[in-house]
Amino acid sequence: MVFFDLDGTLLDSNGIWLDIDIAFLGRHGISPVPEDYTWYVTHHSAPDSARYTRERFGLAETAEEIQGAWLDMAREAYAGQLALKPGVRAFLEQCLEHGVPMAVLTSCIPELCRAALARHGVLDWFQGVVYAQETGIGKGEPELYRLAAGRWGRSPEDCILFEDSPGYCAAAREAGFFVAGVRDPLYTGREEELRGLCRGWVEDFRRVPEPLLKRVLGTCGQPAGRGSKQ
Repeated sequence: MVFFDLDGTLLDSNGIWLDIDIAFLGRHGISPVPEDYTWYVTHHSAPDSARYTRERFGLAETAEEIQGAWLDMAREAYAGQLALKPGVRAFLEQCLEHGVPMAVLTSCIPELCRAALARHGVLDWFQGVVYAQETGIGKGEPELYRLAAGRWGRSPEDCILFEDSPGYCAAAREAGFFVAGVRDPLYTGREEELRGLCRGWVEDFRRVPEPLLKRVLGTCGQPAGRGSKQ
């Protein structure tokens, strides 16, 4: 089973969240955006990040209202602006043609994820989407990856994950996944760390290294297991 992260892996979208943070906090007179704040919200789910934002800055809005404001700001971008990263469509098509079972594993807000994948016509290419927000388990927890593998009746050792975040790569690796790191500008300063965590590396989906490609295509032909097509 091959799992893909969404933001920064399939979708060129990490930058939009930085823009949203700048705009949202700017409305409350907070500028510039603190670096440690950016780190926190990048590594936690939307509900957790909204609660943290409210508490950290003493905002009057509820966490639900904060998340709603973010959603309003992001909806247009995900539904009509954000592009797939270069080479992603062709790589997914190749996997599809070879019968590789694929799923998305993301901390993105479900509505936004579905809108982006549907807009690009690839939503139905995946056997399903695992939303960290709906499981109540963060992507920094190895248990999420074990749960995702089990949803399709697989062991973690039989699964591959494409991911751009060093923290999430570390969690998936601890769970037993084969992890392929994906280069994204958001983590340029941590590329050496990311490479050290991963057994595969994708600089650009237009040039997936041959050994990694063979491993991915070699996952075809396995039984779909319970939970597929959900």
